[in-house]
Amino acid sequence: MDRLYKSIWKFQKSYFREEEVFFRRLSSGQSPEVLFITCAGSRIDPNLVTQSKPGELFIVRNVGNIIPPYDVIKDKNSVAAAIEFAVLKLRVKDIIVCGHSNCGAMQAVFMDDYALNDMPHLREWLKLDGPTREIIINHYAGATDEVRQRVTEEENVLLQLHNIQTYPFVRKALEEDALRLHGWYYNIGTGNIYSYNSKEDIF
Repeated sequence: MDRLYKSIWKFQKSYFREEEVFFRRLSSGQSPEVLFITCAGSRIDPNLVTQSKPGELFIVRNVGNIIPPYDVIKDKNSVAAAIEFAVLKLRVKDIIVCGHSNCGAMQAVFMDDYALNDMPHLREWLKLDGPTREIIINHYAGATDEVRQRVTEEENVLLQLHNIQTYPFVRKALEEDALRLHGWYYNIGTGNIYSYNSKEDIF
């Protein structure tokens, strides 16, 4: 924690002072064009990866970059609330769902209930990714652990692209060409980002 406090002081005394006009302008409101949905993992930094400045991305982060289908979690769904705000209020033009390599959540998807017994909230959350788990079990049973992990992470992104289209206002914006969806896969070790090609159904 001491390091973090020192970093805050350094930010205030150096970077903030140099960009004070920018932050003053930013303080009056936001108008990002991109909703960026990604994992809560500590190794992922959307602003660093995209080289974007504060105010350019509206960021949603959770375990496994999961988007609950519209009718699944009706009460206190923070992901749905963020999507509503981004699409209906901020009028973002693009939504990016970004998964990443060596994702712990995608490993946990294959754990049984007993293994996650002491983490009931995580256990229930990961059940939302059940369709991804079924795809891997049914079609990649003989794959190596490395291949299975990579495919799970990519299939998870595709599932979330499907789930977000169950939101009526998202579907409407897509039909009106007011919104575009993108699936990204970020390889932490190489820095490469792979983009989903819907025409070829591949990354």
